[in-house]
Amino acid sequence: MKASLGRAVRIGFLLLAVALLALALRENGDEAYDAALDVGVAAALGSLVAVLVGLLASSMVWRALLADLGTDLPMRPALHVFFLGQLGKYVPGSVFAIAAQMELGRAHGAPRSRVGTASLLFMGVLVVAGLLTAAVALPLTSPEALQDFAWALAVLPIGLAVLHPPVLTRIVGVLLRVLRRDPLDRPLSRRGVATATGWALVMWGAYGVHLWLLVRPQDTSGRADLLLLSLGAYALAWTAGFLFVVAPAGAGVREVALVAALAPVLDPGPALAVTVLSRVLMTLGDLAWGVVGGALHRRPGPRNGHDTGQSGADVSTVTPVKQLGKAADA
Repeated sequence: MKASLGRAVRIGFLLLAVALLALALRENGDEAYDAALDVGVAAALGSLVAVLVGLLASSMVWRALLADLGTDLPMRPALHVFFLGQLGKYVPGSVFAIAAQMELGRAHGAPRSRVGTASLLFMGVLVVAGLLTAAVALPLTSPEALQDFAWALAVLPIGLAVLHPPVLTRIVGVLLRVLRRDPLDRPLSRRGVATATGWALVMWGAYGVHLWLLVRPQDTSGRADLLLLSLGAYALAWTAGFLFVVAPAGAGVREVALVAALAPVLDPGPALAVTVLSRVLMTLGDLAWGVVGGALHRRPGPRNGHDTGQSGADVSTVTPVKQLGKAADA
């Protein structure tokens, strides 16, 4: 009875996430279509490919952090857990994606608390890497936007200090004690954090290319630094939206920041159209990788040579997770 109820909850959660994702696409579909016509189909498709590459790099950030915490998931289950769980971010409430990844990870022998810790660290690494990217790219390309959103960049020195592995280990340890969770099995390493940060920079690079491909067909300035501007603009917009916790999921803040950062090359109207198209492409990327993540599921079992913190998978969750994967393909 308990297993059946858990299965129903998981399937219902995934179906809700997919429905809300489809609604998000529908709400912006007409504007995105018009913007795609202005940009060109080839550029829009190329931008989608860059989004897919960036999302894949983001999964490597999460996987590197999870491995550094003690669970080295092979690529196939890692993509399954990360991308299928990421669909949870379309359900109102910031914790659903993390909760989904914790549940999916448990089916592959990863302790729930370890997966949750990796998912929280994942967001922190993305923010610090994004701020660093914006701080390097925007002074040379869009200093006005940098000045307008200096409050976001003020977080960068703190973030860089926190990413120092000994400091990060202590902070995580305190949070786990406050939450009454098991302590870390081992401290975070310089190599692990550096690997995750490197993948995060690759992700921001891909996202910069995705925006550059959308901006380039409409740019009449002929600027040679358009790619650098696009890189800094998207990194600033995403991190500003994330840090502005008053707005749910940074609603409105990202759009304002992106339009401001693109002001040197685009008027507000075309810039806003690009932001809508970008948002739709990112949503399509999440959906595509979610389907791939569901298709990659296979029955987990004990793995030699990997420290998972458990002797094997929680067999009671294998069937529900398999059905979750099938639901994502529908």
